[in-house]
Amino acid sequence: MTLMAVMPRATDDWTVDDLTQLPDDGLRYELVDGMLLVSPAPTPIHQRAVRQLTLALEAACPSHLEVFFAPLDWQPDQRNSLEPDLLVVAKKDIGEKLITAPLRLAVEVMSASSRLRDTTLKFAKYAEGGVESYWIVDPSKPSIVAYDLRDGEYVQVGYGDRDTSVALANPFPVTVVPASLVAG
Repeated sequence: MTLMAVMPRATDDWTVDDLTQLPDDGLRYELVDGMLLVSPAPTPIHQRAVRQLTLALEAACPSHLEVFFAPLDWQPDQRNSLEPDLLVVAKKDIGEKLITAPLRLAVEVMSASSRLRDTTLKFAKYAEGGVESYWIVDPSKPSIVAYDLRDGEYVQVGYGDRDTSVALANPFPVTVVPASLVAG
């Protein structure tokens, strides 16, 4: 059973302005090319991975960058609004309510309902939007795949699973051991 849904509407051309009309109900609302995607609240293992990765990134983050976690919208244009689980942005690019400049890093922690979206749809949108690095974390395995943007395309620059550490260089040097992200 897929938990992600698309909200019905008379038009399929949603804009970021429409997001302010949606309820604050614990669901995640995102736009991709004007289509509204609705996802359920995350699970404990998902949140544990987000928390542990946030701590690792915060410890290594240089002073000109900042680490954020969802909910925080990245809105590169009027028809796209994505909420990465974690994002790293240059401090000079931080807006009052959201981020519009290309991110230095977007991280998605996959769940059963987000696997296809994270590995295809968001993968393409982040590359198109100039997001410098994209990491996909799978807490069910556990594993991490890291990509860097080169000439408009993502190139895999790192992979680690279980107790195998992966040293990543972008947006700043940090080493991740996937199993440590989900250990309780």
